[in-house]
Parts: sequence; structure tokens; C-alpha cells
Amino acid sequence: MEQGEKQVMEQATYDEPEREQAIEEESAPQLEEELDGAPLGEAGEQADREEAAEPMEKAPTAEELAAAKAQIAELEAKLSEMEHRYLRLYADFENFRRRTRQEMEAAEKYRAQSLASDLLPVLDNFERALKIETDNEQAKSILQGMEMVYRSLVDALKKEGVEAIEAVGKPFDPYLHQAVMQAEAEGYEPNTVVEELQKGYKLKDRVLRPAMVKVSQ
Repeated sequence: MEQGEKQVMEQATYDEPEREQAIEEESAPQLEEELDGAPLGEAGEQADREEAAEPMEKAPTAEELAAAKAQIAELEAKLSEMEHRYLRLYADFENFRRRTRQEMEAAEKYRAQSLASDLLPVLDNFERALKIETDNEQAKSILQGMEMVYRSLVDALKKEGVEAIEAVGKPFDPYLHQAVMQAEAEGYEPNTVVEELQKGYKLKDRVLRPAMVKVSQ
């Protein structure tokens, strides 16, 4: 009797793990089905709420479009004004550069003008003194020395571009000549310089002093 009970208990102990494994296998598909049909949980619900809460993009209204167009037109007008201002400033700067360059060139070209203008009265005095006629040998020697100084001064001025203006026999030119008298003169065309009363001088193409002349009628 004891031996039969012992065998029954051993058989029950042996079959118990097999029954537990069978129960687990039967319950696994049922659990999967329950999970598939179950809700997503709090995370899923939160995602659904956020997706539903996202606002839809609205098309701009006519007033917003009009305001945007007005702003664009205003910006374009400001840009155009800035471009015109830049062009004016650029033109002014180029004019300034050109004037400065011309002034520098003129200053270099006519650098001897001030000195030459101051020496013109000295040349006049030399010319008047050299017109004196004398029989005194000592006076003639002095006049010869003055003439040498005069010629040296004229040559030095010529090197700087200072020259006497041609007058007698030339047509009257108000830019080069200053008419102080008119007279009838045979052998001269009307409006022709017949006599030079004071020499005129020019520095290159600039008149330092016009020649003082008599003009035929």
C-alpha cells in the first residue's frame, strides 16, 4: 500500500511541470490577442491629442496681401532713392577728382605765372631805358650792359614759357590786344594793329598781359 501511494505521488510530481508548460502555451495567444485589441496607453493618447491640437495653416487674407504689397513698394522706393543718391555722390566725387587733377596740372603748367607777372614792369623799364640815344661812350657802355641783362632775363622767362605777343601787322584780337586808339593808316587793312604802345606777354596759352595797341579804322 505504501509502495503504490509513493508511485502515484512521484507520477504526479513528474507530470506537474508539463501541465504548467501547457497552460503557458495556451495562455500566450490569448494574451497577444488582448494586447492587440487593447488601447495604446497614455503615450498614444497624448500623441493623438497633440496631433488634434495642431492648428491648420490659414491662407493670407486680402488685407494682409495688400499690406505686404505696400511694404514691398515702400522698400523698393527706398532702394531706388538710395541708388540715385549713390549715383549723385559718385558723380560729384568724379567731378571733384577731375577739377583737382586739372588744378594740379594748371598749377604745374603755369607755376611761373606769379613771378613772370611781377617781372613784366622790369622788362618795360629795361625797354624804355634801351631806347635812349647817346653819344657818350660811358653811357653807351652802360646801355650795352643793361641790354645784356635784359636779354638774359628774356631768355630765362622764355624757358618758362613766357613770350611776347605779336602785334604790329596782325589782325586785332581782343583776347591778345587792347586797343587804346584808332587811326587811318595807309597800307593796312581795317581792324589791323598798326602800332604797339606797350608789349603784351603770354605764358604758354595764357595771356599775362594783352598788348596795348593802335588799330586802323
